[in-house]
Formats: sequence, structure tokens, C-alpha cells
Amino acid sequence: MSDDDQKAHHALRTAIAVVALVNLTYFVIEFIVARMIGSVSLFADSVDFFEDASVNLLIVVALGWPAKLRARVGMLMAVILLAPAGAFVWTAWQKFHSFAPPEPRALSLTGLGALFVNLSCAFVLARFRHHRGSLTRAAFLSARNDAFANIAIMAAAGITVLWPSAWPDLVVGFAIAWMNLDAAREIWEAAHEEHRSVQP
Repeated sequence: MSDDDQKAHHALRTAIAVVALVNLTYFVIEFIVARMIGSVSLFADSVDFFEDASVNLLIVVALGWPAKLRARVGMLMAVILLAPAGAFVWTAWQKFHSFAPPEPRALSLTGLGALFVNLSCAFVLARFRHHRGSLTRAAFLSARNDAFANIAIMAAAGITVLWPSAWPDLVVGFAIAWMNLDAAREIWEAAHEEHRSVQP
């Protein structure tokens, strides 16, 4: 590996490690607020933050591995991306029993904070999104999808102010779960193609 490649590898590893730490920190914040105000979308998004932190830590470890092993890790991460969808199903089931709308101000402010975190992470990872195949693509897609989800969470908060109902929160939670399913599909396909390309 040349000096330039070593520098690029170190820069990528450092960037992903920082993103993992930031995601883990905001997971704790969002999880606490979600449980306090009974928000399905925030809870699903907080699980997504935890999943992002786990995925990024796995990427940091796997970056130095051979291409074939990296591709297999990419497939594993596609499965990990399904976790927020499972969290949504569980929290949505609970919400249908109470059907109380979440407190819109806390929902909006927490969503705004999450948007800032995810846009910052996406900006950090954007220049690496085509590096190291499916692994780095997984990190970038997670940050990008989360930013879209946070905008939707804030929109749900605004609608809840005008129309006090649990439905906006539930709809956004469903959208977050769907985006993660689509990202899982993209990463699986990229990892599968990567695995095939290194087969003897």
C-alpha cells in the first residue's frame, strides 16, 4: 500500500470512527426523549442511530480485511439495517393501544437535533461514499436516509400541532422502516456484486 493509500485509509477509518461515536451519543438522547413523549418515529429513529453506530464500528474493524471478507460484512450489515423496521413494528403495536399523540415541541426539537447530526455525518462521509465498496456505501446511505427521516419527523410534529393525532407519528415511523428496508436491499446488492467480482 502506497503512502497516499495509507493516508486515505487512515482518513476514512478516522471519519467513520467519529461518525460512530456521534451516532451512539445521539442514540441515547433520542431514545430517552422517545420514551418520555411516546413517539413511534423517534423510537424507530433512535434504534436507527444505534444501528448506524454498530455498522460504522463494524466498518472500522473490517476496512483492512480482504475484499471477499469485506463483501460478506456488507451482506451482514444489510441484515443489521432491518433492525429499525423491527423496532417500528413493536412500537407501532404499542401505539395502537394508547393512540396518544407525542408532544410536538419535543418531537420537533429532537428531530432537528437529529437532522443536524445526520447532515454532519453525511457531509463527513460523502467524499468516501465510493471508497471500499459496500462498506462505505452502507455508512453513507445510513446517514443520508436518516437526514430524510429527521425532516419527516419535524413535519409530523408540525402536523400534530394542527391535528392532534398519533397518525402523523405512525406514518413517519413506517417511512423510516421502509427507507431502511430499501437501503438494506441496495447494500445487499452492492455486497453481493462485490463478492462475485472477487470470486476466483
